[in-house]
Amino acid sequence: MKAMEDQVVQEESGYQDDEESFFQDIDLLQKHGINVADIKKLKSVGICTIKGIQMTTRRALCNVKGLSEVKVDKIKEAANKLIEPGFLTAFEYSEKRKMVFHITTGMTAQLPGPNGYTGGKIIFIDTENTFRPDRLRDIADRFNVDHDAVLDNVLYARAYTSEHQMELLDYVAAKFHEEAGIFKLLIIDSIMALFRVDFSGRGELAERQQKLAQMLSRLQKISEGKGNIAKYGQHGLVFQADPKKPVGGHILAHASTTRISLRKGRGELRIAKIYDSPEMPENEATFAITPGGIGDAKE
Repeated sequence: MKAMEDQVVQEESGYQDDEESFFQDIDLLQKHGINVADIKKLKSVGICTIKGIQMTTRRALCNVKGLSEVKVDKIKEAANKLIEPGFLTAFEYSEKRKMVFHITTGMTAQLPGPNGYTGGKIIFIDTENTFRPDRLRDIADRFNVDHDAVLDNVLYARAYTSEHQMELLDYVAAKFHEEAGIFKLLIIDSIMALFRVDFSGRGELAERQQKLAQMLSRLQKISEGKGNIAKYGQHGLVFQADPKKPVGGHILAHASTTRISLRKGRGELRIAKIYDSPEMPENEATFAITPGGIGDAKE
């Protein structure tokens, strides 16, 4: 009974910690040099929490009457001091409280393989709030691997804006340097989602593509500078005239080595088609989504 009570207290404490980190009042910025007048300006446009600042782009903050670029940079810097580092292990994320393909990829990247591959850690940047640690547990069962060990090998962070997504890459680069040779896979789900939200319409298309190119260049340098880390990015389709085209345009196309188109088949079956590759011919294969992740299709 005592153990159950302790567990309840711990769960409630964890929930409260999570709530407190999300609902930190914006007035806390005063302790970091932001004046009351500027805080009132933020409140006037509905930004009342520290997390709210993190979820708002610099460009949007600069549109607030009375906030200059210099002031916005100071506000962002102060907010970052009040927010915990962006990444948690998947185990920590699971305790605090889409895609099976991403998570199966993340699981198998940890396992030893042929040609001397010893396995390694994974970083998962989530832009759509689709990451589910329970799926990792199911997949770990399939491969007879300890749950906690698997979850501790996955670093997870939620990105709220395209700027925040770019900032997280600085942390990724630091982790790759700090634990050289340990990280084997970086997953971003989805690369384009936040860019499409932050930059809307044809009038902002050029700026969006420029920012996207900068992020992809940063990714490429991180990967090649730290021992060719595998990068897996998910993005959607744009429905214009046939054939269906991936979003992101030529910028994303040229930055990707191999692109695979995924579509739904019958029931739990999915079809993967090589959309573009410098070394493999166009081809497709059928696979199944199972409780243990991605598996062979059974006709």
